[in-house]
Order: sequence, then C-alpha cells, then structure tokens
Amino acid sequence: MGRPPLFRMETEMTYLSIRSARSLLAATFIAAAPIGAQAGTYNLTVDNVKIDTGDFVKDGIGYNGASPGPVLRFKEGEEVTINVKNNLDETTSIHWHGLILPYQQDGVPTISYDGIKAGETFTYNFPIVQSGTYWFHSHSGFQEPDGAYGAIVIEPKGREPFRYDREYVVQLTDKHLHSGARIMRNLKMMPDYYNRKQRTAGDFFADVSKKGLGATLSDRSDWGDMRMMPTDIEDVQGFTPLINGKGPKQNWTGIFKPGERVRLRFINSSAMTYFDIRIPGLKMTVVNADGNNVRPVTVDEFRIAVAETYDVIVRPREDKAYTVFAETMGRSAYGRGTLAPRPGMTAAVPKLREGPLLTMADMGMSHEGMDHGSMKGMSDKGMKGMDHSSMKPKPSSTVKPMDHGSMKGMGQGAAKPMDHSAMKGMNHGAAKPMPQGSMKGMDYSAMKPAAKGPMKGMDHSAHGGMPGMGGEKTDPFYAAGSGLAPKAANGGKFLSYADLKAQKPLYKHRAATREIEIRITGNMERYIWSLNDVKYGDAEPIRLKYGERVRFKFVNETMMTHPMHLHGMWSILDTGAKKWNPIKHVVSVSPGTTVYMETEVDAPGQWAFHCHLSYHAAAGMFRKVIVEGGPKQAADAGLGAAK
Repeated sequence: MGRPPLFRMETEMTYLSIRSARSLLAATFIAAAPIGAQAGTYNLTVDNVKIDTGDFVKDGIGYNGASPGPVLRFKEGEEVTINVKNNLDETTSIHWHGLILPYQQDGVPTISYDGIKAGETFTYNFPIVQSGTYWFHSHSGFQEPDGAYGAIVIEPKGREPFRYDREYVVQLTDKHLHSGARIMRNLKMMPDYYNRKQRTAGDFFADVSKKGLGATLSDRSDWGDMRMMPTDIEDVQGFTPLINGKGPKQNWTGIFKPGERVRLRFINSSAMTYFDIRIPGLKMTVVNADGNNVRPVTVDEFRIAVAETYDVIVRPREDKAYTVFAETMGRSAYGRGTLAPRPGMTAAVPKLREGPLLTMADMGMSHEGMDHGSMKGMSDKGMKGMDHSSMKPKPSSTVKPMDHGSMKGMGQGAAKPMDHSAMKGMNHGAAKPMPQGSMKGMDYSAMKPAAKGPMKGMDHSAHGGMPGMGGEKTDPFYAAGSGLAPKAANGGKFLSYADLKAQKPLYKHRAATREIEIRITGNMERYIWSLNDVKYGDAEPIRLKYGERVRFKFVNETMMTHPMHLHGMWSILDTGAKKWNPIKHVVSVSPGTTVYMETEVDAPGQWAFHCHLSYHAAAGMFRKVIVEGGPKQAADAGLGAAK
C-alpha cells in the first residue's frame, strides 16, 4: 500500500490516554489521523485565515486553514516528505525550528533557499534524526507574528526515561489587533508606542512613601536623563495571549483522569512575549528542554523564552479542575487554559502580579561606587542620547574588526566591548535596583574610552551567583539586583537554567577551539537592534570551520532580554555542569549578563543566527553563519559559491 499524502493532526481524541491509545489500531493514537494515514508524506497549505482571540477577530496567516496549524507527528528515523502549497499572494517559507537537517531544507529565504512564491508548491525532504517537542513557522516578513506557526512532536525510537499516561501540546502565542508590519512601523516611529505601563503620579507618591522624596526625585531624574522607563520590559503590550489558539475567555481544556501522569509539551511561539508558567495546586516536573531530555527537576513555576520548548509532567490526583496560567514577564496580560476531569469544569484564575521594574543592574550599571566624573563627557546628567560612535571596536579572535562608522543611521560601530568588572569602584553586586526600560536613546557620543581599557568586554559573568540586594543568592542567569529575577508566586521553586542537566550527553566534553564574542546591542530610541553594533544589512557572515568546537560569549549590553537562536546546530548552554550541560536550540540572555554556549560545528552549509523576538530580528539582530569545509556533498550543493 502506498503512502497517502496525509499528515497526522491533533484531534479531540487527545482525551485518550497513551496507554489506552497504544492498545488500539495503529492508525488510532494520541494524535489520531484518518484511517489509512501513514508516516512519510505530508501536505500543508499556507492560507489567509481568520483568527478569533475571544477579544477580537483579525485577518492572519495559517496552515491548512487554521492558526495554529496542525500538530505534525514524526517518528525518529523516519524520512519525511512535506509538500507545502502557498495559497498567499506573496512569497512564504517554513522553518523547522530546532530540527537538525540539511541546510537547504532549513527554510530561510536568502540563506537556505529562495522561499516559496505565490501559487507554487515546494517539497521539503529530510531525515528525522532526533525526538522531542519542536515547532515550525514562517521565516518570511511578519508572517509568523501574523499566525504562521504549528507544533511538531517527534516520537523516539526507544523508550523514554520517564513515564506518562497522556499528553497535550500547549502552544503559547501572542496575538495583537495590529498586523506585524504595522507594529514594526509604529515601533520605528515611537519605540514606546505599545508601552501601556507608563509611570503615573500615583506611582510617584507611592515611591516617596517607600524611599523618601529625595531618593524618588533622584531616581526619576536619572531615568529622565537616560530617556528610559523602568517599566519598558516588553516592547509590545496589548497582545491577547493564546493557548492552542484560544484566548483566556475561550479557555482551552485538556482532560485527565485523577492519578494520571500528564505530559504537557509547552511551546512558546510568540512574536515577543516571555511567559511565566504555573498550575496552582500542581507541581511540575521538567523532563525535556528544547527537545532534549534533562534530568527531572520539580518546580512550581518556570519562565519560557520566545521560541523555547519545555516538557513537564504533572499528576493531578484530585477530581477537580486546575488552571494553566501563563503570565507575561511584564505582567501585562495572561494566557489561561484548564486541566480537568470533565469538559466544562473550570478553576479559579489568578490575578496578575504587580509588574516588575527594571533596575540599574539590568543595564549593567550602578550609581553606587561608579565615578561618572572620571569619564570624560559623562556625568549623571550627561548621558542623553548615548551614541557609541566614539568608541573603537575590540577585534575578537574570531571576528574581523568592523568599520561600524559606515552603518547608515547608526553611529555605534566604534564601541569597544565593555568589561565592567574591571572598572574601579564599580561593584555591580552592590547595585541598587534600577528600572531599566527607559534607557532609550542613550547617547555615548561624548564618552571617551578609558586610557587603560577598563571597559573592555563588558563581562558580567562574575555577577552570576552573587548575593542579591537582600543578601539572598540570585539566579546566576540574572544580574545581581535585577528587577527581572523571577520568584514563584507561591514562594516555591522557580526553574533556573542552572537547574538543567542533560539526561545523556550528546557530545564528548572537550575544550573549545576558539571563542567568539557576541555583544547584544541596540538603540531603543531609533529602534535599531544589532550584534556587535552592526545590523544585519551591514554585517559580514560569521564563518565557522567544520569540526571545530566554538564557544560563544553573549554579552547583553541592552536593557531587554533576548532569546538567541542558532539554526542547524545544537547550542550547549554552559551552566557549569561540563559534560552534563543542557543542549538547547534557544539561549535566553538577560540584561546585564554574560552567557556562554558552545557549538560542535557539525553541519556544513549556511545558517541563520538571530534574536527570536520578531521585531528585533527584523530591525537588524540577525547574522548569516557559514560553515566551511565538511562532507563533499556540502560543496556539491553549492556551498562553495555561497557569499
């Protein structure tokens, strides 16, 4: 019997337990497919769709007539053929996020192929060499924020190291009344256009009662001078968060039997939103991160960055409903779903917590012990505009010196990487909390680098694990004193990257052959985002050698959190666990921190490397990576001619 051009989709039959489903016919399983469907060949259409959030209905883009698109289920070891028909009147693409495959199948226009023109069909063909939870989305324009995404579940060849009785995909998205293109235009026109949490007179008097008049006035003056707002945590507010395409009022529901172990595959497919996830009344055991098994860690709450995936197992024992609560990091909105023994049951929905405020630590700065007067042209009142144009770049061992002065509209290119740890009198660990988000504009034009280069590298790595403001040990992946450092709503355990350890090492642990420093940079006032002060259109590709092991050093010099995504190769996040370091495809870098990851360069071709916040990538926080050398088929595929 031949393979019909069908694919397996999630249906209402997800109510079945895995144990029960596996005892049925092969065609009937958790994601039940029509009778006769077999793995191998799949059909997708890219369509204009209507998206109903429960708050509003808008035009969008989806797959097979819906957004989110179908859940595609593959089997490890399978060779898949996916026919994609473009029914739009514009070019589209599909990127298979987190999948290890030949670069020509990666789905990034201008890097791996030309895209799929209107009315045409493109056939993807690649082997499935992994298992776990992933997703797919358009890599063309703003089609992804407009709804072009779906989930991928890959079943392993062998037995998994944990037990569960049923599973659900929980795909998180953020939907705005405005189109992606309109949002980008508005951000370029006014970066705080979508900031709905401006500070008020009430906030002023509340601060006076807590800090006193003098301290409050000084704080407001500092933020005013920097043209920033401590509430500017999310570039875009006004989203309605969705769970599996349903808004809070529509209440997606997953059914369970009391006592069952339920696997929840969380996928953050949002354009811009980080979510803090909790299920009041239930512990969550994290078993998988970005498709790779980790040693189980039980938590009360976890933060999921844009484009990350986490699999957790919960065991509701009582005959009652539980709320799946996805609160945005800035506390501006929430997604809500329900786990229940029967349809129609609901549980109490928590109130949004008070929004955090960014601090001086989130900007890698401290007014305490920092002698601004010793820095020419830079006083506490002289930071307006912050233009990096006078600072010369530090050539990295892996990156050619770049003439950023030629960048149109961006005079930041001469900036040396800043090592705050070497600045005399500048103790970040003692930094008072300072809201970060209002750092808009920052003009460094008058700021000359110190003669002995004390600002090289801006290495915040020493901050990790330092005592926090209250003498508490901080999460090492947040700056000490950060306003973004998370805490569980119930006072319990909040997941940290430091908790993640690989269930089984994917690579033999070895020393990196070289290090590449990636400074995460930007100009909020003009809404320009960049790497090493160079936006994508002006940047040279990052060149890697097949077979080497590269250590990436991310230095976040901005006041925003950035989920960095390298296509085609695994990212080994350095948590200090050596061979047990977790293997990921997205690494989130918080403000004021330095984070390291390593990559075994084992995939020849050309790949995308970018921040996964949609509007940051579009504004320039993007690179092409070229892997030179490797198997002969790479050259045969045209890599040698790549420019």
